[in-house]
Amino acid sequence: MSDMTLGDVEITRVEELHGPIGMTPDVFFPGSPKQEWDAQRPELVPDFLDDATGICEVAMQTWVLRSEGRTVLIDTGIGNHKDRPAVPSWSGLEGDYLGNLRRAGVHPDDVDLVVNTHLHVDHVGWNTRLVDGNWVPTFRNATYLMPKVDFEYWNPANNPAITGGPNENAFEDSIAPVHAAGQVRLWESEHVIDGHLRLEAAPGHTPGSSIVKLASGSERAVFAGDVLHSPFQVMQPDHSSCFCEDPATARTTRRTVLGWAADTHSLVIPAHFAGHGALEVAHQGDAFAVKRWAPLDRL
Repeated sequence: MSDMTLGDVEITRVEELHGPIGMTPDVFFPGSPKQEWDAQRPELVPDFLDDATGICEVAMQTWVLRSEGRTVLIDTGIGNHKDRPAVPSWSGLEGDYLGNLRRAGVHPDDVDLVVNTHLHVDHVGWNTRLVDGNWVPTFRNATYLMPKVDFEYWNPANNPAITGGPNENAFEDSIAPVHAAGQVRLWESEHVIDGHLRLEAAPGHTPGSSIVKLASGSERAVFAGDVLHSPFQVMQPDHSSCFCEDPATARTTRRTVLGWAADTHSLVIPAHFAGHGALEVAHQGDAFAVKRWAPLDRL
């Protein structure tokens, strides 16, 4: 099962790809002690940590929401035909993401809203597709919601250091064409999507990182973007990933989001969790614990 319903909102998980990210825990989460990973192995193996290779596992996926008559996509993965010099395994992909979307009942022209929780390369890739040598918006009828802070930060004109990093070319091929088409809406601090969905700033991973909170009837959830990349960070929330622009702020944000989720019994739905993809958390001392996993099939 790749679908679930929370209140009046239907949620569908659409995979782009999943598998090893090519990093051991000490590289992915700098400073995280081996003994802490060993203590959490029963919760991490095999969906989040390969027991044989010691490599971390992640998923690239989109969460499709049907809310108040509109189709909303949260994050758009890596994309096809993109040039990613710093991440060769993401360059020139020829995946069937659009086919997966269609099998989930979503044609690109049906999408009303695209939410990029932040503007890292693996969250914006399918914003555009290559047509006759040009990058054009994949979802031509959609408004793309992007954090203004990230839009300014990841623009190479403002931040030349992007050249040579993982985000090289992403602004030019996945962000600027959508903006040029007049489909981007930049927001700051908070943005109400509809009566069930609200965007909130959640900085640290990137300056403009955000989350989407869902409240419908008695159901609550938070689409957590890259606030966390592994269940390890539920049990050990002080460890940020190597991709966090501001690890200290990311740590504070993670504790705030997990604390809110535990207090409100909200489902936590991160961007990159393989396995069952989403979970409830509970307070456990100064950290948190996995309370239950969502009733979704494992990737």
